[in-house]
Formats: sequence, structure tokens, C-alpha cells
Amino acid sequence: MAASELIQDSDDVRPHVEANVTTMTPPSPARPPRVANGKVPQLTSTSSPPTDTHDGRTGSKLSSLLKQNQLIQTLSSGLRKHCEYVKIPMPEERANRLPKEWWKTAVAFLYATFNLVFTTVVITIVHERVPDKSVSPPLPDKFFDYVDRVPWAFTVTEVNGLILCGLWLVQWLLLKHKAIIGRRCFFLIGTLYMYRSVTMYITTLPVPGKHMVCAPKLYNDSTGKIWRILRLISGGGLSLTGTHLMCGDFLYSGHTVMLTLSYLFIKEYSPRWMWWYHWSCWLLSASGVLCILIGHEHYSIDVVIGYFATTRIFWWYHTMANTHALRQAPNNYLSRTWWNPVFNFLEKNVQSPVPLVFSWPITLPSSCRQRYRIVEGGRDE
Repeated sequence: MAASELIQDSDDVRPHVEANVTTMTPPSPARPPRVANGKVPQLTSTSSPPTDTHDGRTGSKLSSLLKQNQLIQTLSSGLRKHCEYVKIPMPEERANRLPKEWWKTAVAFLYATFNLVFTTVVITIVHERVPDKSVSPPLPDKFFDYVDRVPWAFTVTEVNGLILCGLWLVQWLLLKHKAIIGRRCFFLIGTLYMYRSVTMYITTLPVPGKHMVCAPKLYNDSTGKIWRILRLISGGGLSLTGTHLMCGDFLYSGHTVMLTLSYLFIKEYSPRWMWWYHWSCWLLSASGVLCILIGHEHYSIDVVIGYFATTRIFWWYHTMANTHALRQAPNNYLSRTWWNPVFNFLEKNVQSPVPLVFSWPITLPSSCRQRYRIVEGGRDE
């Protein structure tokens, strides 16, 4: 068959033809024709037909396409070899910067529980050393000089404290990062009550008012003291439950600590636009502290020291927790506190301030979440 029948017109050669030919092999020599019946067939003339010029143009275009394909392959392989990748640093996920570490929260909880029980033991010991009212009358107090005692005032204090603690408990359960915030709360409670145990033990004040009824002293009755400790723990140290009949736990006020600390945590870990919520909690806290003095249940110095100890430790701790650069700063005097190693243990992996993110405390089942998505999708449509 002639070459002109195999190769069509040059206009039919499409530029998108792909060829993977890398080497050109010379054409093999033509084989001699076979002998048929002992006769050699006559060879036709090998002179090129008049379409040789047409074949030359088509071949040149094919060779140019092959050269272009080889050039593209060479460039692509070179780029793959010498390509320099630019690494774009991506910020770490916030979840990795705020690990839960519930085991640390459990350690802080045990620390707080130990100090609360230890405070109860110290109250029982100090109660045996409180001087009798007939021997040592109440110390002079300026607030008592101007404000007479109101019997029901201390009940208001304990009711306000229960409300604030309940609000903080619900708010804490709705927070996403409750593990980090919980161990901060437990550590501060434990530390404040440890301080209170020390101040109560080293200085025993007489009762602030003759209206106070103190339980009889047991002296060497160890079993009776243990029962008093268990009774005080079971009632939460509240007069409302009728379990707090011991005296001597005056310096400083534990009710002031709980009223102030619960308000500080409520305000710190709630949105700023909830000003009405903050003001309501502040009124509960302030009125509760004031009713301690109106009820003549503590000296004024007890309330003042309790307020200053609670607010300063809370602010010191959260200043160091929210300012990461202060932790390793050489001129950071806050790091000279005795509890700085404990702080580093609790806050070591917390690399950023805790955001105010709320979530349900109990994760919904997958089927409920799927139904919720279907309902929401239907509403969007």
C-alpha cells in the first residue's frame, strides 16, 4: 500500500496528539520478497512517489510535537528534583493549648478536701482553748459600737453563700474547660483554708458576743472530738444545719472566704455583657459579708483579713495564669510565692488564657445529634 494512503493530509494532524517516544530507532532494512512457485517476483520501482514532499511536512510536524513533549517531560522532572517547598507554619489548635488533664483536677480536689478536713480538726482543737465568756469578755470592736446585733442576719449570710455556691456550680458544669477552671478553684479553696487553720491555731480570740453558745469542752475525750469532727463535716460547717456549735474559728472568717471567692469565679468566667448577673452576685456577696458583722458572729478584723487574703491570692494566681510571659520572667516577684511550684504543676501545659466557651455537661447520643442535624437542615431549607 502506498504511503500516501497511510498518511492523511497534514490538516488532519491534531496538535493534541500525545506521544511518549523517547528514542528514535532507524528503520530496519526491508526483507527480500518470498519466492512463490520458484519464481522471483519482479521488484517495483522504489522511486519516491510525488507525495514525498507531503510526507516530509507531516514527519516534521510529528517530530516537532515529539520534541515539545520531550521538553515538557524534561522540565517537569527537573522541577520535581529542584523544587523548594515553602513551609507555612500553622497555629496550634486551641484544644492542644488547653489540655483537660482531669487527673490534675483530681489532685487539686484531694488537696482542697484535705485542708477542709484539717480545718475542722483545728477548730476542734482550738475550741478547747477558747476562754470562758465570764473570764474574757468580747474584745472591743468599732463596728459593734455603732451597729447593734440583728439575730437573723447570720442566716442571711449562709443563705446567700448557698445561692452563690449553687450558681457557681451550675456555671462551672456548663463551661467547656471545666477541668482547668476546676483545679484552679480547688487549689485556691485548699490554700485559703490552710491559711485559716494556721491563723486560728496561733491566735485564739474570745467569742465576739455573749449571745454565742459554745459546746462544752471535752478535754481528753478523743472519741468525742472525733464525733464532733464528723458532725461538723456532715453539716458543711453551717449554723443552719445545727452542726456548728464550737467556738474559736474566728480569725479569719470562712464565710467571707466562700462568699468572696464564689463571686470572683462567677465574674471571671462569665461573659462581660452579663452585667446584671455580675451585679446580682455582687449584691449577694456584699450583703452576706455585711450580715456577718451585723449578726456579731465575727470581729471586723476577721472579715477584713478574709477579704484581703481571698482577693489577693485569686488575683495573683490569675495574673500568672493569664500572662504566660510572667512564668519564666526573672523579675517576676509573684513567682517567689511558696505555691509557685504547685502553680507550675497545675498550669504547665496551659499555654493561653482560658476562653469563655460553654457546652453541655453531658454529651448527647449520636442518634440524637443526627436527628438534630436533620431538623436544623430542614429549617434552613
